[in-house]
Amino acid sequence: MKKITVCIGSACHIKGSARVVEQLEKLIEDHHVTDKVELAGIFCTGNCQKGVCTTFEGKLYSLNDQNTEDFFTKEVLSRL
Repeated sequence: MKKITVCIGSACHIKGSARVVEQLEKLIEDHHVTDKVELAGIFCTGNCQKGVCTTFEGKLYSLNDQNTEDFFTKEVLSRL
C-alpha cells in the first residue's frame, strides 16, 4: 500500500491542509484506490515555508487547492 502524508501542523493548517486532505480523500475514493492508497496526517515536517507539506514515496510536495488533483494524477495514480 502506498502512503500519502499531509502535514496538519499550525503553518500548514493555516495554508489549507484541511482542504487538501478533503480533496485527496475524494480523489482516492473516486478512483477506487482505497485498498492501494493510505492517507495520513502528520505534524510539522520542518518545511513550513513550503505550504501544505505532503510526502509520497519519500518525496516532499507542496500542495494547495489548485495543484492537489494534478499531484494525485501524475504522482500517485501513475505509481499504482
